[in-house]
Amino acid sequence: MRVVIAEDEALIRRGLELVLEAGGHEVVAAVGDADEMLAAVAHHRPDLVVTDIRMPPTHTDEGLAAALRIRRDHTGTAVVVLSQHVQRRYAKDLLERGTDRVGYLLKQRIADVDTFLADLERVAGGGTALDPDVIAVMVGRARHSEGAVGSLTARQQEVLALVAEGRSNASIAATLFLTEKAVVQHVSRIYSALGLPPDADTHRRVHAVILFLNRD
Repeated sequence: MRVVIAEDEALIRRGLELVLEAGGHEVVAAVGDADEMLAAVAHHRPDLVVTDIRMPPTHTDEGLAAALRIRRDHTGTAVVVLSQHVQRRYAKDLLERGTDRVGYLLKQRIADVDTFLADLERVAGGGTALDPDVIAVMVGRARHSEGAVGSLTARQQEVLALVAEGRSNASIAATLFLTEKAVVQHVSRIYSALGLPPDADTHRRVHAVILFLNRD
């Protein structure tokens, strides 16, 4: 895939380039601020943009704002934002336009190169990649509410968190040491508890679950 990288710290930017190139991907531009990123996307029309949330000049959320513009104006380009810390608002903003072709990962995940590349490839292929810590915050908020998520069993909440990460039933089964049949049963019961119709399509089920978790 063809990738644009936006990261103001030169060492991290170069590290991302090396990781992606070693993974067989083409980095068509590596830039240091949000304006350069938008220009690079308009020029190269990449498959994927990987951007830091905090960018010059204010180092607040310029990268996120640019990512949201790309999701609005370049629907064929997938976006993964990287952050030092979990911010639930950032996840909500990114997911407002749907859960396809989007990811929100903590920078510490880059160290696990194989998983990081797999996450990027899943997003570029039309999927979702949400950091487990992001999901934990979202599920934790819902768990302590008086809503339906709070009524789920501990195991169902574990399954729900993995579903929202974009995991397949097989991956969930392996992570929780369950059979795939047991995972299917848990997912079915989760949908019943949340009042959501079961759906065999992974992206649509992730969309429904995340929309539910994002409700205030």
